[in-house]
Amino acid sequence: MMDKPWLKSYPPGVPANIDLGAYHSIVDLLEQSCNKYKDRMAFHNMGAELSYSELDYLTRNFAAALQGMGLQPGDRIALMMPNILQYPVTLFGALKAGLIIVNTNPMYTARELRHQLVDSGAKAIVVVENFASVLASVLDEVPLEHVITTGVGDLLDFPKSLMVNFVLRHIKKSIPKWFLPGSEKFQDVLDKGAKLPLRPVNITFEDVAFLQYTGGTTGVAKGAMLTHRNIVANLLQSRTWLAQMDNSQEIIITALPLYHIFALTANCLTFIYLGGSNVLITDPRDMPGFVKELSHHPFTALTGVNTLFNALLHTDGFAELDFSSLKMTLGGGMAVQKAVAEQWKQVTGVTLLEAYGLTETSPAACINPVTLEDYNGYIGLPISSTEAAIKSDDGQFLAAGETGELCIRGPQVMKGYWQRPNATDEVLDADGWLHTGDIAIMTEDGYFKIVDRKKDMILVSGFNVYPNEIEDVLALHPKVLEVAAIGVPDERSGEAVSVFVVKKDASLTKEELITFCTENLTGYKRPRYIEFMDDLPKSNVGKILRRELRNL
Repeated sequence: MMDKPWLKSYPPGVPANIDLGAYHSIVDLLEQSCNKYKDRMAFHNMGAELSYSELDYLTRNFAAALQGMGLQPGDRIALMMPNILQYPVTLFGALKAGLIIVNTNPMYTARELRHQLVDSGAKAIVVVENFASVLASVLDEVPLEHVITTGVGDLLDFPKSLMVNFVLRHIKKSIPKWFLPGSEKFQDVLDKGAKLPLRPVNITFEDVAFLQYTGGTTGVAKGAMLTHRNIVANLLQSRTWLAQMDNSQEIIITALPLYHIFALTANCLTFIYLGGSNVLITDPRDMPGFVKELSHHPFTALTGVNTLFNALLHTDGFAELDFSSLKMTLGGGMAVQKAVAEQWKQVTGVTLLEAYGLTETSPAACINPVTLEDYNGYIGLPISSTEAAIKSDDGQFLAAGETGELCIRGPQVMKGYWQRPNATDEVLDADGWLHTGDIAIMTEDGYFKIVDRKKDMILVSGFNVYPNEIEDVLALHPKVLEVAAIGVPDERSGEAVSVFVVKKDASLTKEELITFCTENLTGYKRPRYIEFMDDLPKSNVGKILRRELRNL
């Protein structure tokens, strides 16, 4: 039996293991919450609310409509929309019908959308009108049998629903022309479903609930098969860890997209389990509008990535908000920088807890204790029923303090990649360990720290240089807003460090940064090249894309 030093660092009351016997599926968990919390607000968006009883009613109708279309348990349905009320309705409705969810980024290009729909074999899709033209351009090349379209404002209260859709269509003109023959309108589908019976569906723990596609950073995007067991396990693990969330009316701000595994599990599903409310932010890039929305809610939790927290801290009015209800701020998706975490604590009074997870782990694997008083630079401890280990390239377990690949084992680890057994075998070994591709170390008391991705490591004259360290140092400079570091070919040293910097203060010069690096980094770690940029390329959740910088 492997040693688990992290258990002695667990906060009081957190068990070593979870009990998976309480629920049979995600649907079982949802139905219990809807019955228990029926009068509470489940979702809020643009001034409109959905109570748990309304959510239950609408999802039942959508599920019945899907069955009426002839869709069978195990069929795949793609969801292509931002954070709007239609998302949870279609999500839970499809799960009730026994379908598999294929979350799709609404900003996909035609090429990316075609790949995901063909690869998943999706038979149906729900798409917001704003992005319907992209779907229309590939419709003849994908296996879809049913297309359901919706306007952003369709589930908002009248007359706001009409106003929002009218503004988008005719004033902002943000909806390109599209033609999808045979498509149905979302509201018509709900109306049909209300008149149809909902046939019982036998959903087992081992049934796939999501084909959650990876970002494709290591090649073609692959669908991680996440079962009902995987997701329910991660919800129970998260609930156990977040002991300060007391099943009163918790309100979480959901700015990260629900089609991404982080917000899907940490926000949408976990807070449904808690009987809490998700405040859906449809356009978090509108920072003034985002801060204004925050002012309307006594929010108790907020999740995000480092770039989101940094942007909020630099938006007028954020520091003046009332943070008295805020219990938890959780950062993931990319490394939380010390400078951002310290400023966040100063402004909000709440510690920015760093967590770690992957699409393949549903996603939570390690989280810092909620009792943590200050940022510590670690991703935290393996959560209940989770094992973590540092392994060498030849698969040997390494001791505390040694650097190697982080491997995860637990009930939240995916079943495998959809129709890609070879790719599955590359990351899941015979003993059930998921090889994450992240380089990490473990302390004597069980805390883990990510050093970097294997592929992002820079080799300078035989020395390993990790971009996260370079970025963390430069982010401490008072005139730096954002920074990214990559390795570039160099005749003398094999590779050299190149950094891309977004200025906080226009007076910042390369000479200042060189001096700062000389003071804070040993010689081989210092950037050889410095380039200033207006902004850095980011993924749909705000993660800086180093691979795009390599192509500049």
